[in-house]
This record gives sequence, structure tokens and C-alpha cells, in this order.
Amino acid sequence: MPEFMDVHHNMKGITADQLHEAHQADLAIERDERVHFKQAWADPESGVVYCLSEAPSAEAVQRIHERAGHKADEVHPVPLSV
Repeated sequence: MPEFMDVHHNMKGITADQLHEAHQADLAIERDERVHFKQAWADPESGVVYCLSEAPSAEAVQRIHERAGHKADEVHPVPLSV
């Protein structure tokens, strides 16, 4: 399954609890689109959040994020990793 890294901007001040809640909201519905969110990272100072997922498409990733209430600003394929 292809991997994707998505980016959320404007989440300045996000806490660990808020990041966890957002990730759990994605996990609760991810199967609807055959997506699996593997991990999320945040920089509260800059307000940037990154999510790594496996999904059939970038559009599937975005649909889950939109339904969970936090649309991604960018979704990038990750064709290579080491």
C-alpha cells in the first residue's frame, strides 16, 4: 500500500492531548477509506503537524482528515524510504 505524509499548518499551540485526540479521530474512521494512520508529529511553536499513513490515494487520506475535522493543507506521496 502506498505511503503518504500530510501536513497541517496553523495548529500553533497544539498540545500532546490535542494531537492524540486528532489522531484517535482519524483512527476511528480510517477503515472506511482503507487508510491507516501510522504516526503523527507536531511542533506546537510553529503550528505544523505531520501525519504518516498508508492509503490507496492522497484523496482517501484527505477525506478521512476532513471527516475527522482537520483537513490537511498538503498531502504528499512517499515513494521511497530507508
